[in-house]
Amino acid sequence: MDEAEKGLENQVYSVLERIRVKGGVIRKGVNEVTKALERGQAKLVVVAADVSPKEIVMHLPLLSKDKNVPYISVGSRQQLGNVIGINVGTSAVAVIDAGEEDHSLQELIKKITK
Repeated sequence: MDEAEKGLENQVYSVLERIRVKGGVIRKGVNEVTKALERGQAKLVVVAADVSPKEIVMHLPLLSKDKNVPYISVGSRQQLGNVIGINVGTSAVAVIDAGEEDHSLQELIKKITK
């Protein structure tokens, strides 16, 4: 992973943590993320790269693209779980409502979609 990718991953973690702290709505787990995408609620989908087996999350990039929702992969399930406030790893999260951090979310989405 190069410096730019590492910086973007850290920014994703940072924005997710700020959204959680300030009362935004984040869905966690593959089933919840899938439902949020299908219902048109998701604004951003983040998936951990270290999910095993990969088949668990393989549909999420395709569904995200289908629903025109930005998607990004990050390195660690454990770290993804930690930044959204749970003590276990999570394979995927979806931002539903960024609340006060909407501007940060929009900046992040611009970087992801470049």
